[in-house]
Amino acid sequence: MQAIGELETGKGANQIGTLKRVGDSRWGSHFNSICSMIRMFDATCTVLEDVQREGVLQQKSLDILNAIHTVSIAKKLIQKLRDDGWDNLLENIVSFCKKSEIDIPDLSARYIEGRGRNQKNYIRVEHHYHFDIFNTAIDFQLQELDSRFGEKAMELLTLISALDPKDAYKSFKIDDICILVEKYYPLDFSEQEKINLRYQLRYFESDVHTDPTLQNLSSIAELCQGLAKTEKSKTYYLIDRLIRLILTLPVFTATTERAFSAMKIVKTRLRNKMEDDFLANSLVLYIEREIAESFDLDSILDDFVLLKDRKVQF
Repeated sequence: MQAIGELETGKGANQIGTLKRVGDSRWGSHFNSICSMIRMFDATCTVLEDVQREGVLQQKSLDILNAIHTVSIAKKLIQKLRDDGWDNLLENIVSFCKKSEIDIPDLSARYIEGRGRNQKNYIRVEHHYHFDIFNTAIDFQLQELDSRFGEKAMELLTLISALDPKDAYKSFKIDDICILVEKYYPLDFSEQEKINLRYQLRYFESDVHTDPTLQNLSSIAELCQGLAKTEKSKTYYLIDRLIRLILTLPVFTATTERAFSAMKIVKTRLRNKMEDDFLANSLVLYIEREIAESFDLDSILDDFVLLKDRKVQF
């Protein structure tokens, strides 16, 4: 392999590498992700070609409700394993060790932790393996699921699915859509518009079954396009506004990820001593640097001069 140039010599040259996960760049720069992608570009292409050739990708992704239901079941099964799975696991381990002639530690003995004065021996070996290892590992998995699929995120996705036009608007629920507006978009609709929205939804529910353009749709994005194409976005302007707000969620998420990445770069040891307002202004300039580059020095100085004049007049 080395002779044909597939392996490089040198310290750490042939270590196993993996692509960065999305969550790995939440608090750091995406620079490492790009470098990882460049280093493993050929391997990544090979894997994707194999996936395409073997056809192991799902033909159609799960809909929102099925995905949420799957996550909920997974959480329940993991919690059940944590609550009731230790005795069965321990029994299987002991049985396996006996068959394989593997020494089993005395589970009733004192578990010694630490050294010298910090030494602790007030728990038993079984307690250590049960609570400090088994439960801790499961709690980590539950925390990971909760961080990615928290209650609010699950509720938001469930409510959004009420606008999904798939299967002849089977998931369409007026009450859920109104709750979505009330809880997650209260500032985008006035109180009167919230009342009018319910009436629009009732008319819309009857109208979609008679308009062929709004039938056989498979996504909320297609529904938005259908409303624009039929010009019914003017009639159901509140529904159209809500759909457009929903479709901007990925943009908001990407913007948040971008801000967290910028914070890692801008917030150095020196800038860490800045006041919050000054640091926030620095972050805005860095994140929106494409806009900031359009400002020339003279215009910035003029703004400061005008600001000083206003303070003197005041």
